[in-house]
Amino acid sequence: MDSSNSPDPTPSFDFRSTTQNSNFLRSLSTKENPLTKLLQSPPRLSCPTLSRSLQTSPVSSPLHHRHHQNYTPSSSPTKLSHHCDPQTTYHCASSVLRNDGQILSIALSSNGLVYTGSESNLVRLWKLPEFTEYGQLRTKACRVVALEVSNDTVYAAYADGKIRVWRRTWDKVLKHVRLASIPKTVGYVRSYIAGKDKTMKHKGLITSMAINTAEDILYTASLDKTVKVWRISDLKCIETIKAHPEPINAIIVADDGVLYTASDDATVRVWRRNFCSHDQPHSLTVTLHAKHSPVKALTLTPDGAILYGGCTDGYIHYWLKGWFAGQLQYGGSIQGHTHAVMCLASVAKFMVSGSADSTSRVWAREQDGQHTCLAVLVGHRGPIRCVTAFIGGRLVDDNIEDTCTVCTGSLDGVLKLWRVTHSKNLDTNHNHCSSHSAAKYFEL
Repeated sequence: MDSSNSPDPTPSFDFRSTTQNSNFLRSLSTKENPLTKLLQSPPRLSCPTLSRSLQTSPVSSPLHHRHHQNYTPSSSPTKLSHHCDPQTTYHCASSVLRNDGQILSIALSSNGLVYTGSESNLVRLWKLPEFTEYGQLRTKACRVVALEVSNDTVYAAYADGKIRVWRRTWDKVLKHVRLASIPKTVGYVRSYIAGKDKTMKHKGLITSMAINTAEDILYTASLDKTVKVWRISDLKCIETIKAHPEPINAIIVADDGVLYTASDDATVRVWRRNFCSHDQPHSLTVTLHAKHSPVKALTLTPDGAILYGGCTDGYIHYWLKGWFAGQLQYGGSIQGHTHAVMCLASVAKFMVSGSADSTSRVWAREQDGQHTCLAVLVGHRGPIRCVTAFIGGRLVDDNIEDTCTVCTGSLDGVLKLWRVTHSKNLDTNHNHCSSHSAAKYFEL
């Protein structure tokens, strides 16, 4: 693997042993008081048991039946709960390797298709539940750094700073018709001659995309520290937001139109669209701090009640929406990964994280606000760059709430499909973790 072509600097990694061991450490979220520790970096949990459990985890085992073991670290920032977790079964259902180089992006479609982008000039389509290749989108440009699918439209961002757009059609067979490129060539030349930056493409690599379907808007974030707002109807840039003083790594849009941006400046910024202002339609409402660690990934729960931010120190911070509109409360941090968290996904009660430590973790949210690690997915030989998840095993036909299907793409060039089944509800027969609740609200 050529590390020089990697979109993010990643630490070196070793191939782990394949010795069988079914006992995994239970990792829980910790709640911290943001009033006193908001600007302090949380101490890292030194845990030799975790390292041994990962090293002795099977690299590609067919099936795991896992029970959690009780563990009390000698120096933990907060007390962990000691109840026994219900049994969780998980296994790698499929593993695919193509000669495309590193897997850089992934997107899930509601009709049972998965789109993946890599260092090559191909966007590959995979059909579920068989997870077989179903087609390709080919261009002259290489390195598909971000993917988004909205209704029947596919958006793919490339290393050349342009976004290619396809429309899906169903005329007996599935077809993808190339619509346009963003920015349009004519608009780009005109803006260059006029000396205007408003409609020009990003000056740096695009890192993330998000779509606001209600307002027909496409957002793109870049290493050039800006977020561009594109009107989908005519593919024109209507605004350039100077969002952060450092490169932007991830963006996400809530159903209510609120935009969240994550940056290397260790903050998550919240933006609202002001329809009355034509000069600056998007205004900054609040800045959320992530304990001095660059934020690499963002995800929201399906109801938009919890915002997660994955950081380079291996922590996942989360914020909760308050009872009143426009409030965000710092909820705490989730520990588990030993290296940077590079991607996040959320579906139903599950949250999935992918890390530079070559593992993915599946977390479950409990009613008391704690997060329990249900599974540690070990099998990749490189950092996990992108992840997506859905409920059930067949996306539509097999909608089982206790089954979560996870698709992970790694810089090792391998695409894996995992099935995680939770035997019974997490919300019963457990003790509560004794930790302090966060109490700081941010007005939007």
